[in-house]
Amino acid sequence: MELPTHLDWSEQRVYDLDDDAQLGLMYERVIREAAHIDDLRTYLNASILIRVWPRLFLPVLARQTWEARFRHLVRAA
Repeated sequence: MELPTHLDWSEQRVYDLDDDAQLGLMYERVIREAAHIDDLRTYLNASILIRVWPRLFLPVLARQTWEARFRHLVRAA
């Protein structure tokens, strides 16, 4: 998966989604950088998000906001 530069401006914009570490990094970047709901819909999958949620390194406010909106993420953590 290759992220557009508005989500990932680093040299590594291509992620191997079969690699859990790269998958988690891609999800972290999308959650932190998405400015539009369409980016979240395009690059995140709900069942994968629930699976990787406990391992994502996110700013505290971002994690709290997502967990307040999507209660099932709290149960996943």
